[in-house]
Amino acid sequence: MSLAESPSAVPALSLRRSKVTSLTEALACVRDGDTVATCGFAGTAFPENLAVGLENRFVETGGPRNLTFLYAAGQGDGKDRGMNHFAHEGMVKRVIGGHWGMAPKLQAMVFAEQIEAYNLPQGIISHLYRDIAAGKPGTISRVGLGTFVDPAFGGGKLNKRTTEELVEHLAIHGKDYLFYNAFPITIGLIRGTTADPDGNITMEREALILEAQAIAMAAHNSGGKVIVQVERIAERGTLDPRQVIVPGILVDYVVVSERPEYQMQTYVAQYNPAFSCEIRIPLDSIEPMVLDERKVIARRACLELKPNCNVNLGFGMPDGVSAVVVEEGASELMVLSTEPGAIGGVPAGGLSFGCGSNLAALISQPSQFDFYDGGGLDITILGLAQADRQGNLNVSKFGPRLPGAGGFINISQCTKTVVYMGTFTAGGLELEVADGCLRIVKEGKVHKFVQEVEHRTFSGPVAFSQGQRVLYITERCVFRLVKDGLELIEIAPGVDLDRDILAHMDFAPAIAPNLKLMSPALFRPEPMGLLELLPKA
Repeated sequence: MSLAESPSAVPALSLRRSKVTSLTEALACVRDGDTVATCGFAGTAFPENLAVGLENRFVETGGPRNLTFLYAAGQGDGKDRGMNHFAHEGMVKRVIGGHWGMAPKLQAMVFAEQIEAYNLPQGIISHLYRDIAAGKPGTISRVGLGTFVDPAFGGGKLNKRTTEELVEHLAIHGKDYLFYNAFPITIGLIRGTTADPDGNITMEREALILEAQAIAMAAHNSGGKVIVQVERIAERGTLDPRQVIVPGILVDYVVVSERPEYQMQTYVAQYNPAFSCEIRIPLDSIEPMVLDERKVIARRACLELKPNCNVNLGFGMPDGVSAVVVEEGASELMVLSTEPGAIGGVPAGGLSFGCGSNLAALISQPSQFDFYDGGGLDITILGLAQADRQGNLNVSKFGPRLPGAGGFINISQCTKTVVYMGTFTAGGLELEVADGCLRIVKEGKVHKFVQEVEHRTFSGPVAFSQGQRVLYITERCVFRLVKDGLELIEIAPGVDLDRDILAHMDFAPAIAPNLKLMSPALFRPEPMGLLELLPKA
């Protein structure tokens, strides 16, 4: 046989199989009983095409069945997209999610006792991916102590059908911890921007990196398969190695997105170059908030900021803090961040929450939670849905509504100063802000300050024992956490203590002997002069 005919003489490149394949071929590897991990934050970097394909396969063939789904952040649009594609009886056996609010169809299955369901902290799940990849038995953390995730308060189980304990108490050197059990991941579904035939993945047009690499490594090291949805294919050897987020050694299949709507940067933006750090936007393009209760609350929260502080903003009402900071010309004095990995700049809101413009850095979600869990934040500003006399907070479950905790537990338990912000009541509340005063036109039907919260997402006693500073800011008053629970420390001008506050609480809070008036500047249309009001560094 000649040298040319010898197999050893065949060029190595011709022996390398392209990992780019069809949607049908890629999803054929998903089998009954698999544990499927999905990447995404709302719609950001979520592999929508893979989800649609898996749903269509089940509808058409009745399989795969009895899947376990694992995801860290909320994935969905609150209607039909994201995790909602998997809400078919028989398709799902168990869901372990960090946030449920974006997947109402899965929520309905929880309350109908059709599936086993857990809500674990978002940061814990993002770290669990790495521990699974490293072959560790699980994740050890103090995050979750005293909350509904603690085995003493339910262990994160969401219905009667869910019985297996995934969380255990653990004592190390005389301190209490929670141990979150690891388990194999057999399928990883992730998304990127560009792939080469070897499966190397870049994410240059994605707004977030999230835990794409961690999921891929966990599935690969569990002996499973990794499927990646991308926008485009590049020639082999042309990708900058420093831009490769997921190396091809971890990837089994690459699928090119079939439609533009399956590769949207977020569920409301096809592509925003500011979110991918391609451009920086002028800050004066951000419209100031109108003067209403949301702006009043955001302004009062801003008074807790300090120059050069590291700040986390939660979803919903805390969006207003960044708008106020920009309007007041104070954005350069602090570093705002969000849990999926955005650092600096101006955080986005709505279904683009988690993204940001003019970022200083973008890191992975597991790394961001390393920073948060280790106490790197100076202050976090989060939403206030329901609080009780002990200072406990509920943002995760309200009767048949199941938002879930998301990153709330990690962030609120590990930050030096915690600020909760929200209206004092809900359900039809109407207010008037004028002339430096607040007037209640129509009171809300729902009390937010109750005797005992329905679901304990934040533990007041644990926070006090850890020395955290905790404030509860509303449009009409401000409370702080003390040893025995809540203490009223400020009241808005124009508000009556008995008629407008105490009459609409299910318990009597302590009242500070030096009860103060909230600054009238909060209730006036012109900028409040935040730079002059902030303490000097």
